[in-house]
Amino acid sequence: MGKTKTVLLCGVGGQGTILAADLLARVALAAGRDVKVSEIHGMAQRGGAVTTVVRVGDEVHSMVSDLGAADIIVSFETTEALRNLPQLAAGGSLIVNDETIKPLPVLTGRAAMPSRAKARLTEAGAHIIEASRIAKQAGNAKCANVALLGALSATLDIPESIWTEVIASRVPEKTIQANLAAFAAGRAAMEKGE
Repeated sequence: MGKTKTVLLCGVGGQGTILAADLLARVALAAGRDVKVSEIHGMAQRGGAVTTVVRVGDEVHSMVSDLGAADIIVSFETTEALRNLPQLAAGGSLIVNDETIKPLPVLTGRAAMPSRAKARLTEAGAHIIEASRIAKQAGNAKCANVALLGALSATLDIPESIWTEVIASRVPEKTIQANLAAFAAGRAAMEKGE
């Protein structure tokens, strides 16, 4: 891996952003890499924004990610992807779940949804992944986060076997097969450019 990679994961409370960051950090450690994690939970329990930065490399000195410094952004929904776009480094990768969740201000009528969100993300070079659909097809709608990790895994130099071993060891036993299926499908979608 050499150079430190900064991965920003963003979503809303309840989408599994924190678990995904934990899995990524454990995968990096299992691959013999140094890792630092910084989390911002916000109002996670109430559907508020959740942002986690995971920095991975041979030697990572800080968990801080400056504006425009994220090599990869993995967004669990489109609005958070747009909100975090300024964090993306020039030439960085943007992986976005094809799902939009209306935040509380929109639901109460105090704000409007951003216009043309998906089109704007596509124009920014986003890889739109149907992670929620993949998760449902895998047998568990809650493993969209692992489908997104599958997409992310296709961009990092860490063997697939390490990812699957860590996932199988960290998710509830009854969900292992669904999570591994979602991971594989997310990886395949990214590799195919879907």
